[in-house]
Amino acid sequence: VQLVESGGGLVQAGGSLRLSCAASGFTFDTYAIGWFRQAPGKEREGVSIISSGGGRTYYADSVQNRFTISRDNAKNTVFLQMNSLKPEDTAVYYCAASSTVILSALRTPSQYAYWGQGTQVTVSS
Repeated sequence: VQLVESGGGLVQAGGSLRLSCAASGFTFDTYAIGWFRQAPGKEREGVSIISSGGGRTYYADSVQNRFTISRDNAKNTVFLQMNSLKPEDTAVYYCAASSTVILSALRTPSQYAYWGQGTQVTVSS
C-alpha cells in the first residue's frame, strides 16, 4: 500500500497550489480519502474528505470556499485545489485512506488505515 503526495511548495499569500495524492496497493475506489495538515507544535487536523465514489465531501470551516477536493478513481488519485492561500495554511499536508463510510467519523485521524509521507506547503505573507 502506498500513498504519495505531491504539489506542495512555497507560495505567496493569495496564491494557489494543487496537491495530488496517488494511491496504489489497495482497492482505491472503495476507500474514502482525507487530507490532513499539521503545523509545527499543533495537532494534526482534518482539512477535507471525499467519499469513495466522490459524491460526498467535507471541508473544515477554515478552508471552506477556498479549497476543493476531487478524485479520479480511474487514475487512483485525489486532488486538493487550494486557492486564496493564507499564511495560516502553512503545514505539512497528508493524504490518508479509510474504509469507513460515515463521513462525520472520518474527521478523526484514527479512522484511517493508510497514510502518505506528507508534502510541505508554505505560504508567505
